[in-house]
Amino acid sequence: MEHPFESFRYCPICGSGMFEEHDEKSKRCAACGFVYYFNPAAAVACFVRDVEGRLLLVRRGKEPAKGTLDLPGGFADRFETAEEAARREVEEETGLRVGSCRYLFSLPNIYRYSGFDVHTLDLFFECQVDGFEETVAADDASEIVIRRPGELDPGEFGLRSVREAIRSYLKKS
Repeated sequence: MEHPFESFRYCPICGSGMFEEHDEKSKRCAACGFVYYFNPAAAVACFVRDVEGRLLLVRRGKEPAKGTLDLPGGFADRFETAEEAARREVEEETGLRVGSCRYLFSLPNIYRYSGFDVHTLDLFFECQVDGFEETVAADDASEIVIRRPGELDPGEFGLRSVREAIRSYLKKS
């Protein structure tokens, strides 16, 4: 796996090719002095439960891991809280408006997108809805899948952090 430094060869401020490794987390431009830290992007994933305790899952409609199961979620937008991102992503992918949205835990991840490894910090939430009658697969989701927690198999989930999250969630359920 290539270190993200390899993909960034020019300073984003002045365009100089003297954009060099400063330490293990940053690059510094020898021409203008700008220092860029390679921090993870924030992403959310949601365990959406109904009043019967069932979970709403989605089938990924796009790469990476197209065709595998996933939790509704995605990247947080600028100026958005993680809770706002969780609610927005669930609504975009399923049409559902969630009630309560409770933070559970986080996991680091590497998300391969357009040939580039995006380092993420995935924030997992548990969200409550009354029911799943109004769901529709949209945005990145190709299908809605409803399962009870005991029916979950982490091996059906294509993204590493989500597989780990499923294992952790099942231990706590």
